[in-house]
Amino acid sequence: MFDLRPYNRRHAMEGYDPFREMQNFEKEFFDFPFLSFENGMLSEFKTDIVDNDKEYVLEADLPGFDKKDIKLDIGNNILTIRAERHSEHEEKDKKNKYVRCERSYGSYCRQFDISGVDENAIKAKYDQGVLKLTLPKKETPADTGRHLEIE
Repeated sequence: MFDLRPYNRRHAMEGYDPFREMQNFEKEFFDFPFLSFENGMLSEFKTDIVDNDKEYVLEADLPGFDKKDIKLDIGNNILTIRAERHSEHEEKDKKNKYVRCERSYGSYCRQFDISGVDENAIKAKYDQGVLKLTLPKKETPADTGRHLEIE
């Protein structure tokens, strides 16, 4: 009854609601737990980025996706990774009724600045739920320096 609840601006000015506890119970019981936005966007997928001397290696956890559901786009020095998981509930037999549905469905999207990367040499591989991108760094010309004469 007197438990801690996360602060939520939508409910900051609400008064007493005798049915709130029942609504919260119903929401926790029936809602998808991993939705972070009401528009169906899933929470961010996690990445590791390693800086080797000549390249960056980006590994993104995308378990449960088919390779065909992952899209990689490059434009204006931005790498965009999109992944979408479709619900199988509509495709299954309609006479079965789910009591609880916890697997998340929706889309992921993350963008990365790749201004220091050779876009034409990027390689991508997807294996066992991990997307691995190898992003070679652009060659920087050696600074030869020069002497300026004072007039």
